[in-house]
Amino acid sequence: MTAAKQIRFWLIGLGLFVLALWLLSGMLLPFVMGLAVAYLLDPVVDRVERWRLPRWLATTLVLLSFVLVLVLMVLLLLPLVQSQVSHLIEVLPNYANAARDRLLPMLDRLIHRLSPEDVERLRGAAGNYAGDVVGWIGRVLKHILSGGLALFDVLSVMFITPIVAFYLMRDWDILVAKVNSWLPLHHAATIREQAREVDETLAGFVRGQALVCLVLGVFYAVALSLAGLDFGLVIGLMAGLLSFIPYVGSLFGFVSSTGLALLQFDDPWRVAIVVAIFLFGQAVEGNVLTPKLVGEKVGLHAVWVIFALLAGGSLFGFVGVLLAVPVAAVIGVLTRFALGRYLESPYYRGTPSS
Repeated sequence: MTAAKQIRFWLIGLGLFVLALWLLSGMLLPFVMGLAVAYLLDPVVDRVERWRLPRWLATTLVLLSFVLVLVLMVLLLLPLVQSQVSHLIEVLPNYANAARDRLLPMLDRLIHRLSPEDVERLRGAAGNYAGDVVGWIGRVLKHILSGGLALFDVLSVMFITPIVAFYLMRDWDILVAKVNSWLPLHHAATIREQAREVDETLAGFVRGQALVCLVLGVFYAVALSLAGLDFGLVIGLMAGLLSFIPYVGSLFGFVSSTGLALLQFDDPWRVAIVVAIFLFGQAVEGNVLTPKLVGEKVGLHAVWVIFALLAGGSLFGFVGVLLAVPVAAVIGVLTRFALGRYLESPYYRGTPSS
């Protein structure tokens, strides 16, 4: 078979795979989450299996422990989050009044400096943008409520994901060996080498970034609560969770907590404490946590990760978000491999190949 026919064969296969993924994206959520859980926990199952336990028993123990930890975290955090949400509903009118009292004088001073024509243009632009934002929010809510069968999705994630994760973890080595036997013989060694690099890149980023999110979430939640900030627990946990997207978690936490602190506290030093918490957290994340836990050689640049997450979410919804980082890792490894081949080729060197 010629090289052109091989390329055409693999491109057709890739196109069919992407098409199937797009057509089935509405039902893939529990399977993708089960695969993610199995990938994260498989090294733990391998270690437990070394205790001379059967694979099925090691898988059962690890999965039950994982589910138990998740349930305990929910049981511990749910009452605290509920109390803060209830408190938010109570004090939200007060915060709205405080924001109005502080912002209106500033807006009045700004408006008095502008000409009547500029004021009218600003009002028209604000009205148009407000209409666009409200329409966008309405479309998103309509899509969530009518297009996703949200209750069915939740139930499927709760009940199907553990089953999928169990069978994948139990048969992980068998599945890997089976896929390995299907590789084209002439390129098997190269594919295995790239697959190992993808695994190292993906494991280094996902497992390391998950630990970074956990450490930051706990730190921000505890520090903001000790600083006396209302809803510090919720903001801290959300900032830690969103830290999986580089810079987004810190930016969200900094903006929301600083704005809330300006409304809540009259003393500037208390606002400064909240600002210092996020500056310290960002410094520790960039200089200690990310280099130690994630590593600087995973090959996934922050901008590339953000682009992959946004593109995956836009194309395939939440399933696309889950698949974004693995796909970004694969594309990154293949791009580096292709670049290396190009730099060794006569196309780069300008000399005929030997």
